[in-house]
Amino acid sequence: MLIALISDIHSNLEALEAVWREVKRADAILCMGDLVGYGASPDEVVEFVRARMKKRLFLCVRGNHDNAIAFGAEWGFNPYAREAVRWHQRVMKRENLEFLRRLPVRQLFTDDTGRSYLIIHGSPRAPLDEYLFPWYPEGEFKAVLSYVRQDDLIVGHTHVPMLVELGDRRIINPGGVGQPRDGDWRAAYAFIDTETGEITFRRVEYDVQKAAQKIIEAGLPRFLAERLYDGY
Repeated sequence: MLIALISDIHSNLEALEAVWREVKRADAILCMGDLVGYGASPDEVVEFVRARMKKRLFLCVRGNHDNAIAFGAEWGFNPYAREAVRWHQRVMKRENLEFLRRLPVRQLFTDDTGRSYLIIHGSPRAPLDEYLFPWYPEGEFKAVLSYVRQDDLIVGHTHVPMLVELGDRRIINPGGVGQPRDGDWRAAYAFIDTETGEITFRRVEYDVQKAAQKIIEAGLPRFLAERLYDGY
């Protein structure tokens, strides 16, 4: 079984379409949230995901930007993010906002070998908000896994690819599709091959210039466009 991992699309349709061409062959797709926020194509991204969830095994959880836009929960956001949240609330279709509201905060998945996964945006301690970065000490990851009964924890939120292995358990972050923050502008995603147990992190180029220009034309902060080129 081939499982594709995607996260943090952030209203970047161009990045999502490029990643989809690579992951659509997977048997299951797990998405760790933040479909929207920052970028200029929120309705298009949500409708893209909604259409494909109807046709295949595609699980998705709610991220903190999804939550902020759907429910107005924007406390703690920086000024750029807050401005983008309010823009999204003005332009998005009602049915797409309702879709975001209905997304679960957690999802469980079991693969064809019986291995179990907890899918969450941030961490089991703070599902929408806690960042788990790869440079954290091992003790921090052990503490996080103490909240998890499943074999593996799959997260997003940091936009930074990560694999932490503690015995036979793993914490995995595929990185950001629509707004990478590890210095590589290309869209990030990952695969799990259940037959071999191998986890592969991948990158794909997309039309970053088009995505950035749409942000500028929408009247969103120019910084949100410029950061796409830097992978930050």
